[in-house]
Amino acid sequence: MPAKPQLPAPWSAFLLELNEELSGPVEIQCMGGFVLTAVYGLPRVTGDLDYVTLVPSDAFEEVERLAGRGSKLAYRYKVCVQQAGGVTDLPEEYDERLVDLALGLPNLFLKVLEPYDLALSKLTRNSPKDREDVKFLAAKLKLSFRKLSERFGAEMKPWVANPERHELTLAILWREYFAE
Repeated sequence: MPAKPQLPAPWSAFLLELNEELSGPVEIQCMGGFVLTAVYGLPRVTGDLDYVTLVPSDAFEEVERLAGRGSKLAYRYKVCVQQAGGVTDLPEEYDERLVDLALGLPNLFLKVLEPYDLALSKLTRNSPKDREDVKFLAAKLKLSFRKLSERFGAEMKPWVANPERHELTLAILWREYFAE
């Protein structure tokens, strides 16, 4: 991962302006299409920066007001920041593996899911787009299916709903995306 990534337009300008408007330091723990495109180079446009959580958690209202859907920044740049909703499950210890996206900004700190956690975040929904995302990550980063399966078994299987369904998805659909 680059020390200071070159974010695709309009993300650099959007995040720089958000940084300037924040009243204090905020860490955004990012996932989804933004991470895939901005960090790993997936050739797809994304209009939102999905996040798992904000630190401090009481920054939610400020971030939503400044950069959420319907904000002035969202209107100006045609992108927004939004809390990940819908169907997303993450490995138990994902937060210990978050990777700093070094933007060099004084108030805005982005941390992103590392590749295996990012792939596993797609498992529950498992839409065609999610499968394409996992296929891209596996090929580009030469991910290990064994490591992915082990992480699922240790950090998701004990608590996730329908673990048998997820194991079948991994074994039947996703296994072919990996070179090994």
